[in-house]
Amino acid sequence: MLVDVVRTQGGQAMPASLYALEDSQTPSYSLPGDLSVDVAIVGAGYTGLSTALDLARKGVDVVVLEARDVGWGASGRNGGQINPGLKFGPDIVARDLGPDAVAFSQDAADRVFEIVSDHAIDCDIRRGGTLRAAIDSADIASIEALAREAERHGIEMHLLCARDMASATGTDRYAAGLLDPAGGQLNPLKFVRGLAGAATELGARIFTNTPVSAASREGGSWLLRTPRGQVSAKSVLFATNGYTDGLVPGLRRSLLPVFSSIVASRPLPHHLAERILREGQSLFEIGTVTTYYRVDARRRLIFGGRGRMRDASGPGAFPSIAAYAERLWPDLRAVGWEFGWNGRVALTADQYPHLHRIEDSALACVGFNGRGVAMATAIGRELAGLLIDDPSHRPILPVTPIRPIALQPFWPLGVGPALAWARLRATFLR
Repeated sequence: MLVDVVRTQGGQAMPASLYALEDSQTPSYSLPGDLSVDVAIVGAGYTGLSTALDLARKGVDVVVLEARDVGWGASGRNGGQINPGLKFGPDIVARDLGPDAVAFSQDAADRVFEIVSDHAIDCDIRRGGTLRAAIDSADIASIEALAREAERHGIEMHLLCARDMASATGTDRYAAGLLDPAGGQLNPLKFVRGLAGAATELGARIFTNTPVSAASREGGSWLLRTPRGQVSAKSVLFATNGYTDGLVPGLRRSLLPVFSSIVASRPLPHHLAERILREGQSLFEIGTVTTYYRVDARRRLIFGGRGRMRDASGPGAFPSIAAYAERLWPDLRAVGWEFGWNGRVALTADQYPHLHRIEDSALACVGFNGRGVAMATAIGRELAGLLIDDPSHRPILPVTPIRPIALQPFWPLGVGPALAWARLRATFLR
């Protein structure tokens, strides 16, 4: 039997984010009793639901078991940026994972737009591009190198000078930038719940408030135990990412569940909305500890970064993040902040998503390192192919053993110094 320590409990309400206020609650169905299916998926976020969508399209009998609610984790709380690519540039990705992984990760944003279009998902999606913002000379060198790599791989990107960045962002903070026109933005909770609706329409069954307490092989099938019944499945996908517990031994300790925090302003006055990312771009500052932001469909500034390394909510919960935004645009002080929330994203030691095979008929796919909107959605096709042994499937991610990170239980101790440096940089660097 698998199981390290399972701490996940069902029935917890959605965090009090802007997204939860704006999106109507999806219907919730608890497991009615024992079931036998082809594929069971643990986790109703982008990874699990995009996989369920592709399996259901192929006529596979698939169920998704979610401990809380659809999109309760990072899929329903993130910054809403559809960022193409991986953490590294295409040269390194090609070296480490092969050229197919470069193309796949760059095209991942297209998959999001395709799903939204095919299933008419109402999620405020917009393709304004992704802006990487450079603050100092080291940052400039980094984005210039990335631009050269992109050109070698046939990827469209555009370098922006300081004047261009000031025009795009409404602040003179940035020395340069790099625009990837393939990127975009959306309301993440509306999107993940739209994924759930699309998968359900094709025949997938999704059961919420149904935490899996144990998983074991019995005969030729997997048996997943929940408080509401047991599910027998030929294949299983564990898609729990930043909220991974001990269900799969060692998996939790192979990830760093770092908190990312977001504040949302009141709707910007028109004169300010016309200055900040008026063409619908999403932006992130490059660096070890990043800041990211966009202006949503209701003219709210959605501004995120690293805050408290524990659960917190409320507009005053993340003062350093709000203060940095007000340094960029002093007029924000008169607008004010209306929401604040956070959640965990799963980081890996090598900064790549990890795909693991458990025994011979189960998979775990975790660790999207803050790129989950595009990559976790696009990876569903690959995972669906692996779960049903589709002969037409071509692998993108290598299957690797689970490797716990040394001193992983003490990860919060390492985050503090990085945050302190980021705040110092925000205060003293132009």
